[in-house]
Amino acid sequence: MLRFIRPRVPMETILLVDDNPLRASLRQSMLEGGASRPVRAVVRASDASEALCLVESPEFAQGLALVITGHMMSGISGPEFVAELRSRMPHVPVLVLSPAAGARREYEEIEGVFNSGTSSPDELRMLVGQLVSLGQRQTA
Repeated sequence: MLRFIRPRVPMETILLVDDNPLRASLRQSMLEGGASRPVRAVVRASDASEALCLVESPEFAQGLALVITGHMMSGISGPEFVAELRSRMPHVPVLVLSPAAGARREYEEIEGVFNSGTSSPDELRMLVGQLVSLGQRQTA
């Protein structure tokens, strides 16, 4: 019996969506730094519209391991962005960073969305590593 094996594309890219340039730069440095880098690249989008344009590219979408976004953004709200992203890319994990207590409730019904209020670099790196691994297992 012949079996066709689909070549495995390494999923190594994180899409960081943040409308605050300073915070985005700090988060990008934090994710790219450290001894055990779980990703090849962190690509920044300044808003949800830019992020949705990026995921329209098959080459970009194919290597996407994780999307990190905030809950409160200018333009499209966090929940609207996540719902649109899930409709286009249902298997890529999404991490919503928000200390707002009510934010978690808005994402409870959306599968593959995780919410964290952490600002600790070590906690964020650990959480990202776990979510990247989860995304790789789901698409294998």
